Parts: sequence; structure tokens; C-alpha cells
Amino acid sequence: MPRKLKATVNPDLCVGNGMCVIVAPEVFRLNEARKSEVMLQDADGGQPVLEAAGVCPVGAITVVEAETGGQLFP
Repeated sequence: MPRKLKATVNPDLCVGNGMCVIVAPEVFRLNEARKSEVMLQDADGGQPVLEAAGVCPVGAITVVEAETGGQLFP
């Protein structure tokens, strides 16, 4: 069974470059202010979510395991 992950975006850090949207469009989108936001929580599998967090140039995305709350990124 794939693990479920929860992602959050710190809007104060986000610069809106959109790489997270390219890597995981089912999870992230850019809002009207061109800041990333999470559309889908409890994403199954997690690899695209972790990759999206990894490509964020300013480290604005935090990823935790939904069940345990253990931080996976950063």
C-alpha cells in the first residue's frame, strides 16, 4: 500500500516559479497571486510530491507522512 503524504507551501517563501506544478500538477497549482498552493492532500505514492519539494528553488514546500506526521522533506 502506498504511503500518503501531506504537503504544505510557505507562501512567504514561495517565488512562484511553478516547478512544483510541472512535477506534480495533481497536487499543486499557482493561485491568483502566482504563489503555489496545495490542491490535493493525502497524495498516494508520494514520489511526485517529494520530487516537487526537491525542485523548489527556495525550499517553500514541506512534506510529512500523513499517518505518522514524520517530516520527509526538507
